[in-house]
Amino acid sequence: MADPYALPVRHFGETTRRDAWWLQPVAVFLGLSAFLIYSTWAMFQPIAYAEFGPYLSPMFSPLLFGTSPHAWFGGPDVPTWWPAAIPYSAAVLVLWMPGGFRVTCYYYRGAYYKAFWADPPACTVGEPRKKYLGERWFPLVIQNIHRYFLYLALAFLVILAHDVWKALWFPRPGGGAEFGIGVGTLVLAANTILLSGYTFGCHSLRHLVGGFLDTMSGRPARRTAYVCVSAFNRAHMRWAWASLVMVLFADVYVRMCAMGIWTDFRIV
Repeated sequence: MADPYALPVRHFGETTRRDAWWLQPVAVFLGLSAFLIYSTWAMFQPIAYAEFGPYLSPMFSPLLFGTSPHAWFGGPDVPTWWPAAIPYSAAVLVLWMPGGFRVTCYYYRGAYYKAFWADPPACTVGEPRKKYLGERWFPLVIQNIHRYFLYLALAFLVILAHDVWKALWFPRPGGGAEFGIGVGTLVLAANTILLSGYTFGCHSLRHLVGGFLDTMSGRPARRTAYVCVSAFNRAHMRWAWASLVMVLFADVYVRMCAMGIWTDFRIV
């Protein structure tokens, strides 16, 4: 006898929905694919295109090694210990940290599971598999390290804020530096602000500041922190996409200025 409470079995793409449910997963697929293609191409371009005057592309920050004045430890542009058989990119050394934060993000998981794996394509839409495994097994169990990537992401906000500070000091023709604000300064500042909004809305951060307690009525400081993180969290999807687009635009801006295609106008 059939179970009267059993959910109907739907074939792939089958649904009773009449709205354009496919628009969002298609848009996510195209948006993330475009970012992945561009960022992969950009990080293997010469480092000279990732910096312009006091500006450094956020995709290459922090710049650990090299002859650039932005480099932390100096040395040759390609470290001597780097395997010759593997193409070198200064971005490879650092991009895995903010990249890992986004890949394991709770919002992005739901977004790219639907867009790339159709797991499921959308709510109440049939998916191309009959068994649900969840994230309890390898490799998806690795997603649980998201909380540790959060700590790295918070450190990156400090580094990017320092990059904005350095973007306020322009080299003088005779040597030294002078205070100024260029369009690039505002671009890097906007990038840092949007990344901060995305990071401060992280679900793991909300759990960290308030999730260990059953009640926060007697903890005013912790309650305030929880409320602030929750305010960012309610717009987590918008912060996620705005910050992703801004990272890409910041790299494009620095690259276009370095190539002489765009002019960086000084405001101050």
